Amino acid sequence: MVGYDPKEDGRSNSKFEVAVAGSVSGLITRALISPLDVIKIRFQLQIERLSRSDPNAKYYGILQAGRQILQEEGPTAFWKGHIPAQLLSIGYGAVQFLSFELLTELVHRASLYDAREFSVHFVCGGLSACAATLTVHPVDVLRTRFAAQGEPRVYKTLQDAVVTMYRTEGPLVFYKGLTPTLIAIFPYAGLQFSCYSSLKHVYEWVMPADRKHSGETFHK
Repeated sequence: MVGYDPKEDGRSNSKFEVAVAGSVSGLITRALISPLDVIKIRFQLQIERLSRSDPNAKYYGILQAGRQILQEEGPTAFWKGHIPAQLLSIGYGAVQFLSFELLTELVHRASLYDAREFSVHFVCGGLSACAATLTVHPVDVLRTRFAAQGEPRVYKTLQDAVVTMYRTEGPLVFYKGLTPTLIAIFPYAGLQFSCYSSLKHVYEWVMPADRKHSGETFHK
């Protein structure tokens, strides 16, 4: 169960287990979607139109971009910036899941609201995502810089990137794009958590615990 559930108080996962679950889910997801993330960033940074008819366009399609990157930079190019990306995903997942658990429990204990309500999950989900974003945004900026660079590389190592960016652009460079990110992530994560909760309640209504138990007994 994601979030605090008063019905499972005393039987739910510990805060440490919640943080670990969020970290592991972020790690696996990031490893799988990294190639598409690299292609997406290349598309976003290309000034020319993403069209085959534009002679100046280096990339104009997902498959073509994948082949182009593979030929020019090798298979490891699809995991450029993977270390900061993994730090981002692991940290983000841990902070988001843990803060969501803490916020929903706080709401339940400090008010009359049911911690499982749609509105509670929406607000707590949005706030937990904002907390996670604030925590890992510098790593997200680093990940984007690494994934965007082609050959020759501008930044050779993570330490080199941190030092170079700090010296040339100042400390605020690590929080570039923070405001629109927070504005976008709040409703996105809020709906994600609240819809998950609502769908879980629908499933429990369609398949009550006693029916599932009787079904398992029957099959045995």
